[in-house]
Amino acid sequence: MRILHILNHIQEIGNGIVNVAIDLACLQAKTGHDVAVASAGGEYEALLSEYGAKHFKIDQTRTPINLIKAASMYRVAVQEFKPDIVHAHMMTGVVLARLLKMSSGYTLVSTVHNEFQRSAVLMGWAERVIAVSQAVAQSMVQRGIAENKLRIVSNGTLGSPRTRQLKEYQPLSLKRPAIATVAGMYRRKGIAELIEAFAQVAANFPQAQLYIVGNGPDRELFEAQAKLTTVSDRIHFEGFQPEPQRYLLASDIFVLASHRDPSPLVIPEAREAGCAIVATAVDGIPEALDGGQAGFLVPPSDSKALAGALEQLLSDPNVLQQWKEQAQHNLDRLNVVRVHQETMMVYEELIANSK
Repeated sequence: MRILHILNHIQEIGNGIVNVAIDLACLQAKTGHDVAVASAGGEYEALLSEYGAKHFKIDQTRTPINLIKAASMYRVAVQEFKPDIVHAHMMTGVVLARLLKMSSGYTLVSTVHNEFQRSAVLMGWAERVIAVSQAVAQSMVQRGIAENKLRIVSNGTLGSPRTRQLKEYQPLSLKRPAIATVAGMYRRKGIAELIEAFAQVAANFPQAQLYIVGNGPDRELFEAQAKLTTVSDRIHFEGFQPEPQRYLLASDIFVLASHRDPSPLVIPEAREAGCAIVATAVDGIPEALDGGQAGFLVPPSDSKALAGALEQLLSDPNVLQQWKEQAQHNLDRLNVVRVHQETMMVYEELIANSK
């Protein structure tokens, strides 16, 4: 099968959409398919080359002149590569692939990652729409995407070609007990509530430290908030880290306080690393935590509830250890191989139906 993935870029910056697509492209190439990726480029070009996947450089920046150039370059890529499947992971890609399909003969698949964006409804232009969680699928139905178009392939990242085996990472020497989050610095990631919750419990646990791993446009806002607390010296902004596993392995508690999060890849990584997990009960997070069996679930935008969960874990070593162990149960379904296999089934069904 000839598969062309289309994305805005393939930079190594912790973007979950990019990471999912790169995992798929590498495993598809590894299993004998002809695979190419069309994007503006980035650090993952080298990894794709290692797996024998081709890269077409197409800059899809949304300016009129640039989009005209992108359309021309996309036509050239399709004529040269002759894909059976074009798999679009971002909105610009699905629009390009749909409008320029004409008589090319490929079948168009899209994956809805951030369904909370208004433009996500355009992903429904594809002939088959993959949702990364049950919650995303339900949301897309409510927004008018036909159920018979939708297939659910839940995210999983363990065993990714982008990373080494977990045992090969050296844990950092963090001050303990260590609470960590790995997230983009956006308000929707709930960093403000996490800082507030930590400030509420920190006095009762004078050794506890908070490590915030990630970067983004709202970082200065969160740093300013942290400075206004009485425990700012125990809140550490670590920036983007290409190997967040080193933080996860050294942490006692992992927190993801998102307001919206369709199916975060960091949850499987935190589970594999053996962190006790506290996360918000929104979108695909409960699915990633086995409905609450693998981690505490708290309401979003509720720093008091978040503080209460942290206090329970910090107050009793036995409870903390119990949740660390529960996080590591049932990890097989979070493996990237399962994501690859289920995605290939979507392709094969489409191609069989088109004959």
